[in-house]
Amino acid sequence: MSLSPHRSVTALLVTALLVTIAAAPVRADEPPRLEILLVDETEWEGAVPQDVRAVLASSGCELLRHVPDAEPPPLEVSARGGPILLFDRSPAGNLQVRLDTGGRRWSQYSFQFAHEICHAACRDRPGRNPAGHLWFEEALCETASLFVLRRMADAWDRDPPYPNWADYAPRLREYAERRLEESPRPPGMTLAAWYERHRDELESQPTDRANALAVAAGLLPLFENRPDRWAAIHWLNAAPAAGPRSFADHLVAWRRAAPGRHAATIETIAAAFGELLPLAEPGRAAAAAP
Repeated sequence: MSLSPHRSVTALLVTALLVTIAAAPVRADEPPRLEILLVDETEWEGAVPQDVRAVLASSGCELLRHVPDAEPPPLEVSARGGPILLFDRSPAGNLQVRLDTGGRRWSQYSFQFAHEICHAACRDRPGRNPAGHLWFEEALCETASLFVLRRMADAWDRDPPYPNWADYAPRLREYAERRLEESPRPPGMTLAAWYERHRDELESQPTDRANALAVAAGLLPLFENRPDRWAAIHWLNAAPAAGPRSFADHLVAWRRAAPGRHAATIETIAAAFGELLPLAEPGRAAAAAP
């Protein structure tokens, strides 16, 4: 969830570590990079700060390696007060992420942080969704959490942040599977059919976690089959609406704002909801990825 409460931040106790993970580069010459600053290390229920940063870096980079245009500034991360990505920057100009976790609950850390990093990659900001489709961004970020946990499980099987953490990889995968089992979308019902039945509810309750999970479970295969599709989310909020518009028009605006190579991704997502978008503007469809 991402809201916009205004709260001045004073007397921060932060420790910074520039974390670089180069296992799978975003670009040929540049790996994903996150600068993570922990706010008040005494609030993490005894977790070792270096371990917390390693987990958060692993989570964030599993998504950001597929969103090469997203280059978030340093993130100040708190253990409590969320999970939420604040619209307000810190006095230092950093993004502020607040989780709701602690101790050695690495799966929970990873799940929550991936969701908020996804909001950052979508360029979440105040007033971004007057069109009434905040539910869609929430569902995308829930999808990101599931995607990241399953990818982290595979990565930690091969090359964990510390050798003795390899045994934790199955727990990451199990956490994601438990979430998927909680999806309220009945087995066998397509996402399009579920969306048609719950369209009004999605728009009136955009941050409902059960609804977000139902949509995420339907979107997850699209991104697991083609992780490069994540790159399109960087333009989701590039052209916010001045007022209400249909979901199809919301997707058309996203396609118009994004480089043409992302048109096929957006059209594939639209089709999953049963939305057939009109033809793209001349010159853009030809640049779309196959």
